Amino acid sequence: MGSSSGQPEFDYLFKVLLIGDSGVGKSSLLLSFTSNTFDGLSPTIGVDFKVKYLIIGEKKLKLAIWDTGYWQERFRTLTSSYYRGAQGIIMVYDVTQRDTFTNLSDIWAKEIDLYSTNQDCIKMLVGNKSTSERAVSKKEGIDFARENGCLFMECSAKTRVNVEQCFEELVLKILETPSLTAEGSSGGKKNIFKQNPAQRSSAS
Repeated sequence: MGSSSGQPEFDYLFKVLLIGDSGVGKSSLLLSFTSNTFDGLSPTIGVDFKVKYLIIGEKKLKLAIWDTGYWQERFRTLTSSYYRGAQGIIMVYDVTQRDTFTNLSDIWAKEIDLYSTNQDCIKMLVGNKSTSERAVSKKEGIDFARENGCLFMECSAKTRVNVEQCFEELVLKILETPSLTAEGSSGGKKNIFKQNPAQRSSAS
């Protein structure tokens, strides 16, 4: 059964954040993508993350995808600890609600600049509910993504159209970024859930 060589069960562990206004469908996107996997923490403590295993090429990946809805509904913004160590950030808006799109530049993009600890962190803009009556054109989404150096995709959590592609495209881009793969490598033994600066005991 368990191999005694101590081989980790994955090659890379990546932390991915879902941010954006409440009600845009972040939780639905996450559920749609991870519906065959298990839950992380209870939302009552402010963040819910789900774990998804993926194999891309020869690489076994473990994604910890953080859904920030509960916390952010109370405090409007997130704290720096959410952003710390994230290799990927997915900014979600609802194509049928214009203000969820304008808030991306007014609130969320500013927050990423403020708190993201990874210079090379991959950002992706996702327009959800793309099968409904729209208030934001696809061209506007593409232009915003271009200005902010983001990947871009429209999807529908309801019909699951493009949901897997969003996450896979993001992960492929992370895998192409050496500084991020170095950080996410399971050989590095970094624990993204408790990222305190390493404190060496002085009693030696």
